[in-house]
Parts: sequence; C-alpha cells; structure tokens
Amino acid sequence: MKRWNSAIDCCSWDGVLCNTETGHILSLDLSNSWIYGPLLSNSSLFNLHCLRKLNLAFNNFSPSPIPSEFHRLSRNSGLTGSLPEFHSGSTLKFLDLSKTTFSGKLPVSIGKLKFLNFMDLEKCNFRGVVPYSLWNLSELSYLGLSSNHFYGQLPYRVGNLAKLTTIDLSGNQFSGELPSSLGNLTQLKYLFLDDNNFSGQIPSSFGNLSQLEMLILSTNLFDGKFPSSLPHQIKSINLQNNNLTGSIPSTIQNLTFLECIDLSYNSFTGVIPRSLFKLPSLTYLSLKNNQLSGSLNIQNISDHSSKLENLFLSKNNLTGHIPSSISKLKMLREMCLDSNDLSGSLDFGTIFSGLSLLHDLLLSNNRGLFVTNNNSPLVLPWKKLYLLDLHSNMLGGPVVVPPMSTRYFSVSENSLVGRIDPLFCKLADLQYLDLSSNNLSGTIPQCLGNFNSSLLVLNLRINHFHGEMPETCGDRRKLKTLDLSCNQLYGKMPNSLIKCEELQILNLSQLDDTFPFWLQNLLNPQVLILAHNKFHCPCPHNFSGFLKLSIIDLSFHDFSGSLSSEYFTNWTSMSKISQRNSSGVTYIGDDESYQYSVTEVNKGLEMLFVKIFAMFVSIDFSNNRFHGEIPETIGDLQYLIVLNLSSNDFSRHIPSSLRNLVELESLDLSNNKLSGKIPPQLTSLTFLEYLNVSKNRLTGPIPQAGQIGIFPNSSFEGNAGLCGLPLSKTCGT
Repeated sequence: MKRWNSAIDCCSWDGVLCNTETGHILSLDLSNSWIYGPLLSNSSLFNLHCLRKLNLAFNNFSPSPIPSEFHRLSRNSGLTGSLPEFHSGSTLKFLDLSKTTFSGKLPVSIGKLKFLNFMDLEKCNFRGVVPYSLWNLSELSYLGLSSNHFYGQLPYRVGNLAKLTTIDLSGNQFSGELPSSLGNLTQLKYLFLDDNNFSGQIPSSFGNLSQLEMLILSTNLFDGKFPSSLPHQIKSINLQNNNLTGSIPSTIQNLTFLECIDLSYNSFTGVIPRSLFKLPSLTYLSLKNNQLSGSLNIQNISDHSSKLENLFLSKNNLTGHIPSSISKLKMLREMCLDSNDLSGSLDFGTIFSGLSLLHDLLLSNNRGLFVTNNNSPLVLPWKKLYLLDLHSNMLGGPVVVPPMSTRYFSVSENSLVGRIDPLFCKLADLQYLDLSSNNLSGTIPQCLGNFNSSLLVLNLRINHFHGEMPETCGDRRKLKTLDLSCNQLYGKMPNSLIKCEELQILNLSQLDDTFPFWLQNLLNPQVLILAHNKFHCPCPHNFSGFLKLSIIDLSFHDFSGSLSSEYFTNWTSMSKISQRNSSGVTYIGDDESYQYSVTEVNKGLEMLFVKIFAMFVSIDFSNNRFHGEIPETIGDLQYLIVLNLSSNDFSRHIPSSLRNLVELESLDLSNNKLSGKIPPQLTSLTFLEYLNVSKNRLTGPIPQAGQIGIFPNSSFEGNAGLCGLPLSKTCGT
C-alpha cells in the first residue's frame, strides 16, 4: 500500500484488479501489507459492492471483531474456503457469515469464542459434524446453522447454552433423537429443526420451555404421539410431514395463545377436537393428509369469536354434512375440505353465506355432496372468491355461475345438465375453467373463445356440446390448455389457434378437415391429441416443429402414405439430445394450480392419467392406413415409453433400432403386414412390460432371452411362420 499514488488511477495500484469496462474494483489483495489496528465498521472497504475477491491475510487487525458489515460484501464477494482457527482470548461477539460460500468443517477451535453472542452461518456450504465445543458457548443467544450439510446427532447435554433464544438447524441432515436437555433452555423462544432426519418421540421436556413461541419440527422422522406437554404461551406449532400417530388431545385447548398449527401429512386418527375451533388466537389450522374421522365439530361457536383464516382438512376420512355453523367462521379466507367422505346438500345460499372474505373453497372429491338448487342462487354470492373447486361430487342440475371475481372454477366429473349460462362471458378474470365429464349440452358460447388475455385453461371434454368448433384464441396469447374432445362438434379446426403462442396441450376430436400442418408453427405443444377426427390427405414428409412434444396421438383417422426416415428427426424432446430437467417431479403443463388429466392407450388398455409426468413420452399412430417400412430413425427417440403403431399396413422388417428405446414399457405393432424375424436386439429392452406383434407375417423363432420370454401366447398369435415358446409350434433345427 505504501506505493499507492492518489494521483493516478487506482486500477493501476498494486493488489487492485478492476473491470476494464466499468472501472469497478473486482479484486483486492492486501495480504502482507503491514496493516495494523482495528478494522472498523465504517471502513470504505465496505462500499466496494462489486468486489469478488478479498485477501487480508498476514496483517495485524488485533484486537478487532469481524465487522457485521462484511455481510454487505458477502452477497457478491464469492468469499470461499474454510474458517480459520480461532484463538483463546478472542473477544468476538458477533459472527455473521450467512449466504456466503464458505465451506468445509467447522473448526473445533470455534469453542474458544467464549464471548460469542450471535452466530449465523445460514446458507453456506459447511458440512460434517458440528464440533462438541460449540455447544459450550455459554454466552450464545442466537445459533443459526440452517441450509448447510451438517449431520450427526445433537449432544446429550446442551444445557450450557442457557442464554439461547433462537436455534435454527433447519435444512441439514441431522439425525437421531432429540436430547431431553433441550428442555433446560428456559430462554428459548424459537426452535427450528425442520427438514432434517431427526427421529424418535418429541421430548416431553419441551413443556419446560416457558418462553417458547415457535416450534418447527416439520419434515423429519418423528414418531409417537402429539407432544404430551407444550408451554402455554406457544404461538406456532409445525409438525407436518412426520410419522406421528394417535389422536389430537383435547388438552390443546389450553394453548390459548396459539396462532398457527400444522399437523398435516402424518397418521393422526380419531376426531378433530371441538376445542380447536374455540382457540381465541388461532388463524391457521392444517390437518390435511391424515386419517381423521367423524364429523366437523364446529358447533357452539359464537359469532365473531373465531379468528380462523385458513382451514385445511383435505384427504382425511371426515363424514357427515357440512354444518351450517361453519358460516360463523367469518374471518375464513381459505377452506379446503376436499377428498373426504362428506355428504348432503350444498346449499350455497345458507351454509356459506356468512363467509364474505372467502377466496379459496375446495370441496372436490366428496362423492356424497350434491346440490338441490332449490335455494342456491344462479350466481354465487361471494365478492372476493378466487378459487372454487367442486369436481368429483354428485352435483346435479344446471351449472352455477361463480362469482365475478373467480379465477379458477372446476365442476368436472359431476352430473350437471343444461347449457353454459351467458353470464360466464362476464368472468373477466377467469384463468381456469374446467366443466369436463358432465352432461352439459347446447353450443359452446362464442365468448369462451373471445375471453380477454386471462384464460389459461379451457376444458369442456366429455359432454354433449354440439355445433361448429368455436373460434378459440381471438387476440389473446396466454391459452395453455384447450380440450374440447368427446363432444358432438363438427367443422374445421379454426386457424385462430395459431395465435395461441403459449399453447401446451391440445385435445380435439370429431372434426372433419385436412390435417392442420400449420400446428407445426406453434412453439410450445407438449401434448397433441387429435384422435377420432376425420382428418384426411397423406401426412407430410416430416414434421418441422414440435420440439417440446411429449405425447402425440393421431389414432383413428384415415391417414395414408409412408413415414420417411426424416419423420422423427425434429422431435428432440423425445431424444437424448434434449436438455431434460431431471431434478424433482414435474408434470406436463408445469402449472401448480391445474393438473391436466388424459386417457391414453397404454399396455393394451385405456388408462386415465390423472397427472402426466413430464417424463411420460408416447406416440400413438394406430388405426390408420400408413404403409411401407417403419423408419429406423424411430430408434432415436430414446425417451419413448409408449409406442403404438397397430392396425396399419406397415410392411417389411421390424427395425432393429428399437433396441435403443431403453425406456420403452409398451410396444404394439399388431395387425400390420410386418415380415421377417423378431429382432433379437429387443431382448435388451429391460423395462418392456407389454408387447404385441400379433396378426403380422413374422417368421422364425421367438427370442427367449430378456423380457421377450415372459409374454403370453396372445402377443405372438396370428403369425403363421413364428415358432417357439409361448406358441405351441416348435422350431426345427
């Protein structure tokens, strides 16, 4: 530093590296610079917000704590490496390295920071076992180790941390049982142990934590019953996604300060305690995905006594009627009662009349619910409702019009009749409309094709709509799913579909038209189902588009012609060259709010896929008049799971390139004019569960190795020249 000259550009100084375009300092190397004295929090060093690398090694800053202002640099600095060794006599009180890229193990010498009051190492890259010495830092009040890679068990004794008010160990791989000595931390207010592998029972000593306000133990392996003792003043309890069993105790009524409780995704049984709905401070209650039974005990609630805003009881075994007293929960904003065994009439005019703040209502999948429509209004009364899901019930009569504020409306899989009311045209904010699988009739209102840009999903399949196929896209650009199949529509596919630039799922049937080659210009289709139409003329030489296609179904047409060798070369989403995202489970459509379901032929059976995994790849060209050979290039589609080319006029050999379809589970080539031998290479298809090559002109022995040897006689019958098991015809020498 002694050679730094303020008269020249600082980017030319020793140890300084700048961005040549912006002049911002990227790297600062001050090692071995004979710097001495404290590093102050107001140092201009902390104004270098573009700094990526900082080296202060081999200087003398003692005595000096690490200023918390380092956090201003850490978001961009790329500070890396392990923590240094700490020395006895350090007076460091505040250590915040959160959201940096420090890594490695914590040094045992961290236990020498006897004066340390605050430690936050959140979202770094530390790993290994936390040194036992850390649990002896008796002055520590805040311990944050969340979102790292720590593992191992907590020590049996943690009582030395008597001043701790916050422990955050979430997002690691800690395991084992919780020590009962945690109950000795009488100053503890916040305990976050979620997203680990802790097991065993929740210690009863937690009842001694007289200051505890938040207990977050979700996503672990805890078993046993609900904690037998919890402090009276606790405000938030989250035990979701564990293995807890037994009933929810009625003593929960003693937790009068409780604001939030989440017990979802466990195995709790018994009835829901009536006292839960009487807790004066409770705003959030989630008991979904358990085995709770009995009726909804919401009686004896006085008006305005409940502050409950969120009620989640989905996927249990609740029975009986929805009580009219539910209308006393006047602060309710979200209510999810779907996937239970609730029954009785849904009288929207009275049962839910007092819930003026409600914006999400899920009552789907309760097979005993019906609507008499005697007292229900034609347009439902709520003014703030966004989501109304009533699918899979026993609803009858005409379809009610949801509130004008509705964004999501589903009444699929019911017994609704009549026409779509013109008032639907006024739902200006509607994004998801699913009226599928009912007995609705009449023409489809043209306004459904002229909605403003809000509509994302329009699903009217399996009804009795008739008339011409409506214009669908107009000037909007956001429609992602369009399914009008299994109705009595006629006419041509509207060219306006080309304006649906975001379209991902298209399912249409019973149209009479030339094949709409212009669909190739759409960039985003993942599902293209045009089965059971009357499309005609030969298929094109190749498809130039469909780069994201996962499912294509062109079955039951009158297509003719051959498939060229270039036919499948552009379907890159089905081949290994596609950049598929393998992290996590995703579904076709990639929409958290709406999961599209479809019926497809798979393994010889019609199957309903309620949710379609993004990895499901299927081609169905069955029941047409395609002829010539099956192109070898079909072997390039290595992600293919279902291939159905049955009931055509394909001839010549079965392509040996099918051996490359390593994910294939279902192969149907039946009822064609294929000749030659069954390629022995097919024995390498280890995932193949269904094979049908019957009714062809195949000859020679049936391969006996691999999966081929397990299929029944029906897979090979109708080929006079085939021999060997499972057929009765033996092969000669």
